[in-house]
Amino acid sequence: MATVQDIKRRVNSVKNTSKITKAMELVAAAKLRKAEARIAALRPYADRMRELMIGTARATPSRGFPLLEARESVSSVAILPLTGDRGLAGGFNAQIIRRSLALEREVRAEGADVRWLVVGKKGRSTLRFRRYDVGNAWVDLTDRPTYADAVAIAHTVAELYTEREVDRVVMVYNRYLTALTQRVEVEEVLPIPRKALEEDEDRSAYEIALEGDFIYEPEPDVILGRLLPTYLETSIYRALLESAASEHGARMTAMRNASKNAGELIDRLTLDMNRARQAAITQELLEVVAGADALTQ
Repeated sequence: MATVQDIKRRVNSVKNTSKITKAMELVAAAKLRKAEARIAALRPYADRMRELMIGTARATPSRGFPLLEARESVSSVAILPLTGDRGLAGGFNAQIIRRSLALEREVRAEGADVRWLVVGKKGRSTLRFRRYDVGNAWVDLTDRPTYADAVAIAHTVAELYTEREVDRVVMVYNRYLTALTQRVEVEEVLPIPRKALEEDEDRSAYEIALEGDFIYEPEPDVILGRLLPTYLETSIYRALLESAASEHGARMTAMRNASKNAGELIDRLTLDMNRARQAAITQELLEVVAGADALTQ
């Protein structure tokens, strides 16, 4: 049985750990609020970008753009998982890796090769540990991604696609719903889906205002050709922000649960310490009584 001093040392150790988890929870909560604000600020821009693309696409007779070209035969697929640079975020990184590996098995079952592109140190280290060849990795950006990071990623994937090194690019990331809920999304990045250039049934007032005759300068196909790379960058940037918010939410929840478990463990250890102290006192009393009896005999 552990002594009182041993249990007391464990209690102090758990208390120190609890202080760390509470501090990490507060930091994650503060970062989560900022990440939510960044997502809220980006969504109107992304929606207007798509609406502008729809209006320009209606005025463009041809669709012969490299980023829209769907290959008839797919021989190579690039998988881009968005993971974090740090752990201690519950199942945030594990579920992304698990879904990416499942997607890899599906792609190989169809007879295509897989090329790995990864965001985040956790994804890079996990894939390399599994003996996968990681072609490109972007690290030290997941805590607060910038648009420049999205531009770098978009430039790489667009170059791989236009040079026909890959025939599809699929992105796997966590979509932020609430601080407690994140959903794994599998999004085809390239070729840019045709639905991105099609009208939704429920059109906004801005889309309706786009109807009519316009004079485009330069030509609509030139404008659309410039909008497509920007749309790709915006899609990746939005996914990076969703992933960052999901990571902060998952870490906040994990640290809150860790603090709760630490409190329960402290209660159990305190009870064990009191029992050990009572047992020690009882043993001392028995020894005193036994010694007194021995002296009186």
